Amino acid sequence: MKITNITAWLVRPRWCFVEVETDQGLTGWGEAVIEGKASTVKACVEEMTEYLIGQDPQNIEDIWTMLYRAAFYRGGPILMSAISGIDQALWDIKGKYFQAPVYQLMGGKCRDRMKVYSWIGGDRPSDVARAAKERQEAGFTAIKMNATEELQMVDSYDKIDAVLERVASIRESTGKKFGIAIDFHGRVHKPMAKILAKKLEEFDPMFIEEPVLCENMEDFKEIAACCNIPIATGERLFSRWDFKRLLTAGGVDIIQPDLSHAGGITEVKKIAAMAEAYDVALAPHCPLGPIALAACLQVDATSYNAFIQEQSIGIHYNVGKSVLDYIHNPEDFVFTDGFVALPRKPGLGVEINKELVMEENRTPHHWKNPVWRHADGSIAEW
Repeated sequence: MKITNITAWLVRPRWCFVEVETDQGLTGWGEAVIEGKASTVKACVEEMTEYLIGQDPQNIEDIWTMLYRAAFYRGGPILMSAISGIDQALWDIKGKYFQAPVYQLMGGKCRDRMKVYSWIGGDRPSDVARAAKERQEAGFTAIKMNATEELQMVDSYDKIDAVLERVASIRESTGKKFGIAIDFHGRVHKPMAKILAKKLEEFDPMFIEEPVLCENMEDFKEIAACCNIPIATGERLFSRWDFKRLLTAGGVDIIQPDLSHAGGITEVKKIAAMAEAYDVALAPHCPLGPIALAACLQVDATSYNAFIQEQSIGIHYNVGKSVLDYIHNPEDFVFTDGFVALPRKPGLGVEINKELVMEENRTPHHWKNPVWRHADGSIAEW
């Protein structure tokens, strides 16, 4: 079997799908994107194509290694996201060839279903108690929300109090057992992160996410010493070597590699195994589309330390199109009692609506994240 063609498609709301075709009629799909830089990743996929035409798509490890190691420059969000989408598509082809879900080719499942959580609140969180209660009534057992708007390095306690009031309202609305994940989104710097982490302790959060950016990963141990809340991070890390530094630095309890950013199924499975050796949990980052979610579930199925999965149905970014719009088998992604069944169909388990993908690609999206500024006019972390 040989690869004959690779196409990257831009589709709303902010995604890039990769289609890999073969001479035996088998087609694989992947999702390669950095949000806000989709066109750049698309161009990178296209640059890699000349190395792939004529290759046997079943030699996934060799192809991954060629794309990563044969390039003088390696790593980073663009190159690794391009590899991620290609890698997912190759696993999709291999599963279809053997007529089995990908996780069966990776040693088989170690669980029957995967716990999921739902996003609430938007970029500038509001009405979170009502939204959390609605998710609870829909069967979810956990939600995630952005903690704050913009925060300067040292900022007003009024903003801290506003966060505490929102989280308190969720806890009051949903009860003690409901999971609340609080995403600092890298908007908070160490001086305020220590204060906020300590004050949030009383609400028993499931975890706090990105209390500071990973470029300051040496600070995680200091923040961990301020509170008894699990710390999660990793969506802005792109390889096992990035995660090696994170795990060695310590202070983190949950890693969140993104299967569309961190090298795909091949690399994230290795990252997950490495984290397990440090007694660190896995919760893959996935505010993306159906292919990325299906890829995450394949790794979740085979990773003992996976405990919860992000998904973007209903997330505030999904304007115009959403996750299930692009697949012909939405019934395989129904959430029941806060869980989703493992994919059942061969490959990644998604049947892509190619006609819709082609239609969307005729008017490619141009999604960009907002640019925020503080009251003094300086740039704020978004």
